[in-house]
Amino acid sequence: MAKAWCRRRLLRTALALAVLLWAAPGPDGARAATAAVVNDVTGMNPIAVQRVVAPTTLAEVVAAVRQRHGPISIGGGRYSMGGQTATEASLHLDMRGYHRILDYDPAARTITVQAGATWRQILEHIDPQHLSPKVMQTYANFTVGGSLSVNVHGRYLGLGPLILSVRSIRIVLADGSVVLASPASHRDIFYGAIGGYGGLGVIVEATLDLADNVRLERSNQVMPITEYRDYFFRKLRGSTTAVMHNADIYPDAYDTVNAVTYSATDEPLTERARLRPQHDRYRWWHFLGWVVADWPGGRGLRQHVIDPLLFAGRSVQWRNHEASYDVAELPPSTPERAFVLQEYFVPVDHFDAFVPKMRAILQRHRVSTINISIRHAMADPGSLLAWARGEVFAFVHYYQQGTDEVARAEVAAWTRELIDAALDTGGAYYLPYQPHATPRQFVRAYPQAATFFRLKKRLDPEYKFRNKLWDQYYNPATGAPLRTAEPRG
Repeated sequence: MAKAWCRRRLLRTALALAVLLWAAPGPDGARAATAAVVNDVTGMNPIAVQRVVAPTTLAEVVAAVRQRHGPISIGGGRYSMGGQTATEASLHLDMRGYHRILDYDPAARTITVQAGATWRQILEHIDPQHLSPKVMQTYANFTVGGSLSVNVHGRYLGLGPLILSVRSIRIVLADGSVVLASPASHRDIFYGAIGGYGGLGVIVEATLDLADNVRLERSNQVMPITEYRDYFFRKLRGSTTAVMHNADIYPDAYDTVNAVTYSATDEPLTERARLRPQHDRYRWWHFLGWVVADWPGGRGLRQHVIDPLLFAGRSVQWRNHEASYDVAELPPSTPERAFVLQEYFVPVDHFDAFVPKMRAILQRHRVSTINISIRHAMADPGSLLAWARGEVFAFVHYYQQGTDEVARAEVAAWTRELIDAALDTGGAYYLPYQPHATPRQFVRAYPQAATFFRLKKRLDPEYKFRNKLWDQYYNPATGAPLRTAEPRG
């Protein structure tokens, strides 16, 4: 009896020790998991990392970076679509648990958050004081750190890249040092890390500007795409009331747009909810997405039936309601078919030159386009990998593709043609998506890449901070763009 009791006691002790050892911080800091696969929202880019750690304190982030002598990758919501959050055998920092609101000053209209905080968290925190993010992307699921790393933009008129609303960032560099960077202090790091895709360090905090949460009345106008540029400059660019705007191009003709504007108003609300609901299953929206994507004539049905119904009648809502879209409303990808984004930026004076080139490429390759949304952005104030070096129109291309190797190769081919069309009109393409661009195209689109890489070589001489984007375009031996290798697929 005594021996049996001792054996049970020893077994319980051994199990408790095992749990404690598993839960304790590993040598790279934070709670560690075993080897894992990191993927993105498309499901097309599984990457086997050495392990994943989920820091919850700054000390854990610093320890993980300082003690690691191999590759480190950084991820948030994982909404990039080409391996920008991971590389093989890396220590992957999953920042989603590092999400506290650190400081909030309604009078100054600023907020300081940890990098894993989502924009939904920010909206919920500031809405009671009738404040709203100054700049954010369409969907509120993204983490702030991820948004900063890709320098997102939204539909806000008179603005553009997120960097226009950032007061400062705090970043952990490769040696474990913590730097507060702003346009006035460590400006090289500030302008390198925002839009730097995790190449310089781990962004751990950000102080952001806020704006008033006003009522917005929606209006729309359908027109030939040849009339859109003139319409935008006559009606919207100098408007004192227009807050958000986008114009949706209807495929497969690509000759008609639905220009949608949200303007400040004192009219009574037609939507009383201050934010969109969370945890909705969005079955109706998934059905409509399936109809548009896969039904014969689905694109025409959207243009001539679905959208006229959706845009019928008055719509007045809070700015925060329009800012709180959930990614879950989009149709989910499957192992065989994925819904994917890409984006091109064209100087406003070259809008009419780019559109026919884009149309010809998409029609020739019979691309399964769901929608192309036109946005407007003012010039970036100085980020090294600026996608808006002047005033631009953005073409956000949402499409469906197969996931097999043949389909991927076809997408790569027409994507490079679209990149050339944007480059030939003085524009650029966006880096959060599948990295089909050749090294030559990358350098043409981002002429300050060499400066960025020199800064990376100085701050990260061991090439700790890696992901598939930088593996493809960065030469760690020289600290310069990689010009010889062709991209995958």
